[in-house]
Amino acid sequence: MIGLNRFGSLLAKRFYELGHQVMAVDWDEERVNFILPYVTDAQIGDSTNEAFLRSLGIGTYDICMVTIGSDFQNSLETTSLLKELGGKYIVSRADRERQAKFLLKNGADEVINPDKQIAEWAAIKYTSNHIIDYVKLDEEHAIFEVPVPKDWEGKSIGRMNIRKKYGINILAVKENGKMNYTVVPENILTCDKSILVLGELKAVQKCFHI
Repeated sequence: MIGLNRFGSLLAKRFYELGHQVMAVDWDEERVNFILPYVTDAQIGDSTNEAFLRSLGIGTYDICMVTIGSDFQNSLETTSLLKELGGKYIVSRADRERQAKFLLKNGADEVINPDKQIAEWAAIKYTSNHIIDYVKLDEEHAIFEVPVPKDWEGKSIGRMNIRKKYGINILAVKENGKMNYTVVPENILTCDKSILVLGELKAVQKCFHI
């Protein structure tokens, strides 16, 4: 994890909480000292310095993430160097579409834009009364957490024949804050539950009037 701004630090901590080994890197000593208790290791250094990056053994990491947010030139140089040094999979942060194009051309395997992704999520979630949560998978598919529709209450998943009728899949049923991923035709849908559904955006929106 290179770049320990707020986004980078939160991401590094979350990866570590999920049980992953995390090497955190930043030029700012204060940032490094702050994150050190929450990650496997942390180093102070200039990520545009080839010798420094080489000393980290870049090829041994499954994913290299560049979350530098304030200096795009440094982000671009770091991304390029990581690829040259054998980075297996490089994910870089971009704040604009033009930045994303440059990063993809210079070594990034994937680009993330946190502000854009949060904006898309918030726009869909807060403009509908029928969405509890939402994850966009691609331009055509998404996963939605939605309340059980009133006309589905008291019916079993099998009886509803949801996949054939609506072209969507129920991935899980949530009750009392717990998600049950063992979905069987006998599951009865009630008003105190919500469901996690996967499908094409148009099909999901039509089904749940989103």
